Parts: sequence; C-alpha cells; structure tokens
Amino acid sequence: MHDQSDGVHMHDQPGADDALMSLALAAADTARGKTSPNPWVGAILVAAAGERFEGATEPPGGRHAEIVAIDAAREAGAGLQGSTLYTTLEPCCHQGRTGACTDAILSAGIGRVVVAIADPDPLVGGRGLEILGQAGVEVSLGVLGTEAAAQLAPYLKHRRTGRPYVTLKMASTLDGRSAAPDGTSRWITGPDARADVHRLRAAHDAVLVGAGTVRADDPELTVRMVEGSQPRRVVLGRAGPGAKVQPALELSGDLTEVLDELGRQGILSVLVEGGATVAGSFHRAALVDRYVLYLAPALMGGADGRGLFGGPGAATMDEVWRGRIVGVQRLGEDLRVDLEAQVRPQADAA
Repeated sequence: MHDQSDGVHMHDQPGADDALMSLALAAADTARGKTSPNPWVGAILVAAAGERFEGATEPPGGRHAEIVAIDAAREAGAGLQGSTLYTTLEPCCHQGRTGACTDAILSAGIGRVVVAIADPDPLVGGRGLEILGQAGVEVSLGVLGTEAAAQLAPYLKHRRTGRPYVTLKMASTLDGRSAAPDGTSRWITGPDARADVHRLRAAHDAVLVGAGTVRADDPELTVRMVEGSQPRRVVLGRAGPGAKVQPALELSGDLTEVLDELGRQGILSVLVEGGATVAGSFHRAALVDRYVLYLAPALMGGADGRGLFGGPGAATMDEVWRGRIVGVQRLGEDLRVDLEAQVRPQADAA
C-alpha cells in the first residue's frame, strides 16, 4: 500500500478510467506470446489535446509499452506536458536491455500515470510508483487491477515463485473418456476445437508432453491451424532423434524440478498436453494452475475406455478435487470448459 505522501493513490473512482485501461489491456493482448521472459504490457497515452496513442511491449530487447506509446506521440507532434498515461503494469525503474520507463515518463512531462497493478519483480516492487509520485506525477493504482492480474497471471507467478504458469489441456467424451480401449483418440473433438488448441499453444511459451505420447502419436506440437508464435517443445523423458517433436528440450526427474528448470530458462507459461499418465502426475502434485477441458458430444458408452487421468484418484468424496469454472465457450459442436482451483471450507461441500 502506498500512502499519499508519495503521490500514489489507490484508485477510488470506479469506472472513471476503466474505458482507457480496457484499451491498454487490449493492446497488451496483441503482445502475448512474443515478449517472454518480459511481461506483455499495454499502454495508452492521452496527450494534452486529447489524442490517443497506443503501445504494446515489443519482443525481448525492444521497447516497453510505455516507450512505444510515448514515441508514437512524439512522432505525431503531440503535446506531452501534462498528458496522462495508462499502463497495465507498474513502469520499470531500472536499466535493463532498455532504459527505465520511469525516466522516459518524467522526461516527457507526463502529469498523470494510471496503473492497473504493481510489479512484483524485485527490481521494481513498487519503486517505480514511488519514483513517479515523489517527482510530482499523480499516480493512480488499481484501475481494472483484477483484469490485469488475470491477463498477467503467468508473469506474476513466475516472478513470485520462479516457476511457469501451468495449463493442463485435455479432451474427452461427455462420459469422461479420453481414448477408446484400443488406445485411439483421434479425433474426439471437431475442427473448431482443434483450432482453439492451436491458439492455446500460441499463447504459451512452451508445450509439454511425455515420452509415451511421443511414441504413441508422434505429434509435432507446433502452431499450424492459426497464426501465432511457436512454443518451445518439452518432452518428459527421451523423444528419440527421429521424432516430429524435435528439436525439443528433454527433461526428467521430479515435476517440481522440471518446472524450476523451465522457469530458469525464462519460460513463463507451459501448456501440458501429455496423456493420462502425465495429466494424472501434474494433477496429483497440485501443480496445475488452469485446466482446459474440451468436451465432445460423444459417449464411449462403457467402462473400458480410458479416463482423463492415469493413476489413483480420490478415494472418497471428501478427497475430490474441487475448482471453479471460469469460462465456458462453444466451439462448433464441442464445449471448452476452463477450471481453476478453488479452496473452499469443508462445511461448504455438498
């Protein structure tokens, strides 16, 4: 919490700046998948005469969102003295591959900075806000902070824990079967859902499968059906030199150590697409941040089909994992359901 002596104020005017911060969030979305290990940030600069200029973080080594917006305003000859800058993440205050955004903001004469969330990075950690406030810039913190935190969840987790955000993707029939008794699983879902999986890959820094999936399906794990960045490919175990997934990063050992290594390599988000064995291992270790389940309007119709998770499950209803549905989307004939963990008091269980 920052006090008013630093010139930093918690946002207390709901809706006053929401529309412009929404534009900044939309700008940030255009940079997702292109900026790691840096966060994907969006900025909107409202010049003195009311003109608007947009910025989004460029790939590593490029400009941060705030600088992109400031440069665009300068190129247009807009007046910056007393202007207002909206940014989805606290401006940086240290020299990295690029100069500090706080220096650029102060040199531009910007009078007000509206920030969605503070940056947990130890090199920033509120100092950017304090520098601006102490220099006389009016700073408002917390505008659409919930939305920005959700958008930057992988970055925030990585900075706080050193590990990437883990999304587990699965597909099944409505009766919970991921493969037929003979092991075949293509295709459970239709083309719209499969295209959505490619969009999901493009939004992640890495995609991970087990060596068993590589041997059984020989997947490429590339983005093909949509436009987007190609994620790094990670295999638990050995993929073999002739596998389509190559070149891949091959890792083994405890899953927490695997995630630690991915985090050290600057991977902020990983999409787990492994089969039932890998899915079960990540689930039981409580390492999944989000579950994305594609449900097809199909029924296997028996108990001999393969389930979503391999290995032992909950022994009693008291041990059942419970989450909350954070998104439901129809994709052609299929449904996409997004789940996140939710800790609830035992008394609330029904």
